[in-house]
Amino acid sequence: MYQYHTLKNGIKIVFRRNNSTVIHSGVYINIGSRDERGSDEGKAHFIEHSVFKGTEHRRPYHILNRIDGVGGELNAFTTKEETCIYASSLAIHLERCLELFADIIFHSTFPEKEIEKEKDVVLEEINSYKDSPAELIYDDFEQYIFEGHPLAHNILGTPRNVRRFTSQGLRAFMQDNYTTDRMVVSIVGNADFRRVVRLCEKYFGEYPQRESAADRTREPECRKFDITLNRRTHQMHILIGCQAVNIFDERKVAFSLLNNVIGGPAMNSRLNVAIREKYGFCYTIESQFTPFSDTGLFYIYAGIEPEACERYIELVHRQLCQLAERPLSESQLRAAKQQYIGQMAINNESALNEMQAIGKSYLVFDRVDTLEEMQRDIDGVEAEDIRALAAELLAPDNLSYLIYR
Repeated sequence: MYQYHTLKNGIKIVFRRNNSTVIHSGVYINIGSRDERGSDEGKAHFIEHSVFKGTEHRRPYHILNRIDGVGGELNAFTTKEETCIYASSLAIHLERCLELFADIIFHSTFPEKEIEKEKDVVLEEINSYKDSPAELIYDDFEQYIFEGHPLAHNILGTPRNVRRFTSQGLRAFMQDNYTTDRMVVSIVGNADFRRVVRLCEKYFGEYPQRESAADRTREPECRKFDITLNRRTHQMHILIGCQAVNIFDERKVAFSLLNNVIGGPAMNSRLNVAIREKYGFCYTIESQFTPFSDTGLFYIYAGIEPEACERYIELVHRQLCQLAERPLSESQLRAAKQQYIGQMAINNESALNEMQAIGKSYLVFDRVDTLEEMQRDIDGVEAEDIRALAAELLAPDNLSYLIYR
């Protein structure tokens, strides 16, 4: 189903063919905000913005027009551990996309005039989060729980750091970290794989093999906290969370299933039924599991009526304790597995989602599991696996709390 190739310089390629007229392509780089040090905080994200601002061969308009001008879409994002530059276009424009990726990754010049303008853009992005407490609270939570570790870095950086970025500093960070050993080209669309390889060799193969200076050997230590901040919001925004398993932990599949049962996207999640449907305390309630390379985080978020705060926390504790004390019944486990598998299959129907998923998987694990293989892993989860994880990690004594009021 998936086809792979590695260029002589170490850049890897993963591809799946379909019959669509649209092709999705991207380059994943295993560098994110956790790889920043000191005054570099925010630099990975700023570079993701600034690679579109000029190369040795193109001015900003020519970069933006290269894909958008033929009806495609060019975009990028940064996480704690990855950067991705990607595009969606008609399949006939794949070469155009790959050539542009190589140009902006290996030939960006970061013109000072453009960098100064982009600082204002990023500063406004930082300010926009201050107006979105439901998003800001996740960043604040991670800063508290990972205090003193690079994972605590806000992906956007700090206003002070952003204002001090220079073209020279951006080029140095990119030179040190955007290296061939940390890159994967991911493509899903209607193309011949031999042509895909030829195009990647043409546009990516000429660059010398280099290894990144990034060091992730320092493991994070999660601390507990209970903090309430006065944000003058109409709702109380509450984030309850704790450390979870990392992306390589063999229990990751079981924890993913546990998270989906607790507060996944379905309306029949335990939290949605027990709190929103039964009491009407909130409009949004959800849980999330974010695994990193050496740790993980589990969160429960809700926007709550202020007078319902204490009762809400009691109800959350009750749901978590029930999962820790009593294994799911056979019918409950079977239903949970069917639901999770169905959600994954629907998500994979989006070729863009699939391109991003297989790119990250090949970057991190050096392989991509098929939907059938993922289903087999889910089917292998036992009720006791889920109960044991809930008991070990989700006990009330392990939880931290961040409240905006």
